[in-house]
This record gives sequence, C-alpha cells and structure tokens, in this order.
Amino acid sequence: MEFVRLISTAEIAKHNKPDDCWIVVEDEVWDVTEFQAEHPGGAALILQCAGHDATKAYAQYHSPGLIRSTLPLSCFIGNLDRSTTFPTWTQEPHSNASRDASNPTQVLSDSEKPPLHSIINSYDFEQVAASTASKKTYAFYSTAATDCWTRDMNESMYKRIWFRPRVLRDVAHLDTSIKILGHKVNVPLFICPTGLAKMIHPEAEMALGRAAKSRGIIEILSTVASYPIEDIVAQSPDHPFFLQLYVNRDRSKTEQLIAKANKLGLKAVFLTVDAAGRGKRESDERLVVDEIVINPVTGERANTDKKGGGLTRMMGSYIDQSLVWKDVAWIRSLTDMPIVLKGITTAADAKLAMQHRIDGILLSNHGGRNLDYSPPSILLLLEMHKQCPEIFDQMEVYVDGGIRRGGDIVKALCLGATAVGIGRSFLYALNYGSEGAEHLVEILKDEMESVMKLLGIKDLSECHPGLVNTADVDHLVPWTEEHPYAKWRPKPRL
Repeated sequence: MEFVRLISTAEIAKHNKPDDCWIVVEDEVWDVTEFQAEHPGGAALILQCAGHDATKAYAQYHSPGLIRSTLPLSCFIGNLDRSTTFPTWTQEPHSNASRDASNPTQVLSDSEKPPLHSIINSYDFEQVAASTASKKTYAFYSTAATDCWTRDMNESMYKRIWFRPRVLRDVAHLDTSIKILGHKVNVPLFICPTGLAKMIHPEAEMALGRAAKSRGIIEILSTVASYPIEDIVAQSPDHPFFLQLYVNRDRSKTEQLIAKANKLGLKAVFLTVDAAGRGKRESDERLVVDEIVINPVTGERANTDKKGGGLTRMMGSYIDQSLVWKDVAWIRSLTDMPIVLKGITTAADAKLAMQHRIDGILLSNHGGRNLDYSPPSILLLLEMHKQCPEIFDQMEVYVDGGIRRGGDIVKALCLGATAVGIGRSFLYALNYGSEGAEHLVEILKDEMESVMKLLGIKDLSECHPGLVNTADVDHLVPWTEEHPYAKWRPKPRL
C-alpha cells in the first residue's frame, strides 16, 4: 500500500458500532462494517473488538495476511498511530490470565504436553487436547449436536463389526496404497476439512498440508481455512489438494473461489450438501454464554437470547440455504475438477447423485455436528449395498465419522469404501503441529498393516465384505428406500 495515514486510538474508538465498525489488525486499521455479515465466524466475533485492536483475537483463527486478501483496498483506513494507546478494557474478550473456568482460551505450552513419542493411538491425542488445549477450543472441536448420539454411534458401530480372518496367506510384503480420484496415496485416508484449525495451532492448515505431503495423503482445504488456500498450496506445489466448498449466498464469491482453485491446480471439489442448517451444539453454546460474550464497548457481559451463542451458532451464516440438485450443473460449468458430494446419508440421495453424474460421494453426517440421530456413517455403507450396490461401480464412495483405528479403515474398505476421511483426530494431533499429524498417520498405517496381516491380505484390492461380519448391525439398515410406515397417514382431525 503506497500511502500511510496514521490513525489515533481515539479516532478508532469512535467507530465501535455495528453500522460503523473499525478494527485494528497488525497495526492496520480496517473498516469492516460491510464485511460483518459475510464473516464466516459471524458478526458477533468482529463486534467484540469494534473500535479496538483485534490482533490478538484475529490471530487465534487467521493468518496475518488473510484480511488483506479478503477485504478490498477501499476498506483500508490507514495505520495505527503507535504514539497513542487504547484504554484498558474492563474485561478482554480473549483473556489468558489462568487456566480455569473464567479463562476459556488459555493453551498450555509444549513443555507441559506429554512427549509426542508417548502418544500411541488416536485416543491419546484427544486426551492430551482435552487437558492442554483451551477450553473454548476443545469444546468447539469435540462437541456435536444436541445429545451427541450420532457422534458417539459413529464410533460405536465400528466396534460392532467383527473381522473374519483367513490364515496361511502370504503377507510378507504389504501395500497400503490406493488411488483417490486418480491420485495415488500411501494410506487410504484424507484429512477432512475443518474450520478454525488455528485455534489449536498457529500454523493450522499449513502444518496439516506439510504432513499430508510428507506422509503421502490428501488434505481437503476448507472454505473457511485459517490460511488462504494459495499459501497452503504454495508450500507443496507438486502435491494434490482438494477443495471443500460451502456455497455462499453471494454466488459470485463461490465463483471466485472456484476460479482460484482452478488456477491453483486443485484436483477436486468436495461440495458440502448437509449444511442447510446448523446443529445445536450445547457444549460450545454453554461455554460461550457463560464465559465469553462481552460487550466490546462497555466491557459488560452482553445479553444473549434463549438459544445461547457459541462459535457454532455464529459460523456459517453466509452459507446458501437454497442450494438444490440443479445447482450441481452450475458448479460443473465453473470447473473441470471432479465433483464429490459431501454429506450423503441415504441411498435415495446416492441414486440422485448417480443421475447427476457426480464423480463421488462422501457418506457423512458431519461428525454428528448437525442433525443428531442421523444414521451412523458405517451403516450408510451397508445401506448402499442393500439398496443401490451398483453405485460402487459408477463412482468412488468415501466415508467419515467415528474412525479411530487402522482397523476401522480396513472395515470401511471391506464394505466398499474407496477411502476414509478423518477430521477431529487430525485437529487433536495438530496440537503438536505437523509432527503430530504425521505421527497420527503413522499410527493408523501401522494399525492397518497389523490388521491386514492377521486378516490374510497383502494389499487393499483384496478387501471384500466376506472379511467382516456385520450381523450385529444388519437389522439397523433399511432394505428398501420406501419407509415401512410410508402407507400410513394420520386421519384428518374433525
């Protein structure tokens, strides 16, 4: 920027209202009045810092340069006059005084975490995150909708599927590699797109991207990534990345994002189709209602309505809730990348995906974070086999949710999945940076290899349904698309 106008703190402080909102980020003063409604985290997060220095709050979620690549130059007001100072707030929205109930943002130092080599499974990563990450971070990552039943059943259902191992097979040399949309990966898994990864580690998706490259897997970049996707891709220009897409209500912004992905050479679009609404994630809402929501102007606790106001509630206000099947053709007109629908939970919609010539589907209930009591994801694979087995010959089918062990991955592949996605466990592993994510991949790969040898298979092409026993859950899977109560109709009231 060629000009420099110095803005005093007194002048900045005057612009502290929803209809006149300035913030300071890294000594740069920005007018974010018009941007509030588009902010993926919601306007409330911006208003907490209205008329004040937002650098500390901003850095928890975003890379330093993201604001410059997001806002037009016309929103730049000038630079902060460092000879002036802001008044001390009664209570800062992101205080780090001590790790207790009044301080939900503190993160312990690396020296207080167990050494990485002591982590021997994915559960260990979660346990460490629960005790060392900030309360706000762990609440946002771990919570799910309402009773968290789908979240828990995602994992529980894997434990009800048994192996049927074969013996006296040559398993001296194993191969865990596979192709995802034509791209070879060393392990049949990808890093699911997750928002606000910077809450647990400052390098966020940058660190995950490096781990993906070093371990030969794929990262799906979130629409709301903490870093610009061009920065993530730039550090690994020869490695394949996929784009997760939330369609913006302002569809021109979606067109711009896809154009950027095309230019960067991303290899696929994972269109999220299960986010027309947001789940009621109570752990997140309760924490924020009790501890964080502060009036940025007066320093007093802000009033919230009966629905609470967690990070979840503020996220996603920009998502287009009018998205329908015909819009797939519009997205296809914008790119030559393969299109995968993320969030399919019924065979009926899987059949529609085939009719629309979709390249793949991700069977997913959003980690149980949106609609509680939606079916556990591994059961969806069984539903595909019962109602539309032809789908496995026409497109690639992926599954996520509840995968904690290498054995879970093998079970999913035996039931027809091309590969699996993992989200939360990678966020917990990110607590240790890229090395943590790399370590998680190695743990899962080692577990997979152990299971493969004991099952009697040497590569993943030998996975088939005969290697698993699903009798304990088969009765939970509908055999037909028509609901057994479909013919019943309530009698009209007189």
